[in-house]
Amino acid sequence: MSFVEQFSDLNRDALSMQLYSTTAEQVEAALINPRGDLTSLLALLSPAAEPYLEQMAQASVALTRQRFGAALNMYIPLYLSNLCANECDYCGFSMSNKLKRKTLTDDEISAEVKAIKQLGYDSILLVSGEHETKVGVDYFVNALKIIKPHFNYLAMEVQPLATDEYRQLKQQGLDAVMLYQETYQPQTYAQHHTRGKKRDFANRLSAPERVAEAGVDKIGLGVLLGLDDWRLDALMMGHQLSYLEQKYWRSRYSISLPRLRPCTGGITPKTMLTDRGLLQMIFAFRLFNHELEISLSTRETPALRDKLFALGVTHLSAGSSTQPGGYANQQRQLDQFEISDDRSPSQIANVIRSLGLTPVWKDWQGQWSC
Repeated sequence: MSFVEQFSDLNRDALSMQLYSTTAEQVEAALINPRGDLTSLLALLSPAAEPYLEQMAQASVALTRQRFGAALNMYIPLYLSNLCANECDYCGFSMSNKLKRKTLTDDEISAEVKAIKQLGYDSILLVSGEHETKVGVDYFVNALKIIKPHFNYLAMEVQPLATDEYRQLKQQGLDAVMLYQETYQPQTYAQHHTRGKKRDFANRLSAPERVAEAGVDKIGLGVLLGLDDWRLDALMMGHQLSYLEQKYWRSRYSISLPRLRPCTGGITPKTMLTDRGLLQMIFAFRLFNHELEISLSTRETPALRDKLFALGVTHLSAGSSTQPGGYANQQRQLDQFEISDDRSPSQIANVIRSLGLTPVWKDWQGQWSC
């Protein structure tokens, strides 16, 4: 059974009722042995778990240090193109937005690589809008040939591809694919994706399985927090994570928990996720999955990021630009969304060290360089 089939059998209304009717006794039972237990994850994501946040935090910190040591992995996004054939009302790259469109040439890619290497990075995330005719697998293969020789670890966050296309990119050095469902609520998904191939909810939902079948080392899941009920979306992501880990156990897994940020033509969040809610989600997933990598982006404020560094996250970006060519030629015209933490990588590294942690510029699979 595929996850699309499994997902169709889930009664989301019933799960939502369970989330909001969870008792303190059920939360306390979940805290005893939450690892790999979706019923426990539900309880830890519920409103009833909020009074237990300190207990969850202590357990999260202990488990993270036990599994990942004092390391915090640093990565940076490189935006290849802001061309997009989709209409998504929360994204600055949406096709109807009137902004200057740009796709990096070979020389511009090389310039970006040089600028990023000067910042100290050896782990990179390639990002683009979703435009398969002009920025498709052939463009990506060429880009990887230029970029991969300079980086120990290379991840991509682009449109869903076919299994054979992921295999082509793996042959060029692709190590990880980040592919976020945005929301697991089909009706909400349809409201925010009105044109283009991204309208196909099932195609996106099934894409991580194609990544795994291609033998890619790491797969990243995520939801855009604010499109719908974050508790239910997080629980659905837990179901997909559990499915993937059981069926494709050779791959590693990560999650990202981005909140809606302002962008050109953007929307107001349907549900507001507080800082405490974000903390609860991080702690719940750490207790649910001790090996899970949890990423923290520059969408969050410096003050909150500084607190989260020691509380369960394992990977973070710093000094990010969300526009093509933003490192070699700094400007603010082509951004996908606004960032909140614009401190330099060296400033972030100093904060990490001040917390008794170690900034790591390479991914776990490679030789560390601290």
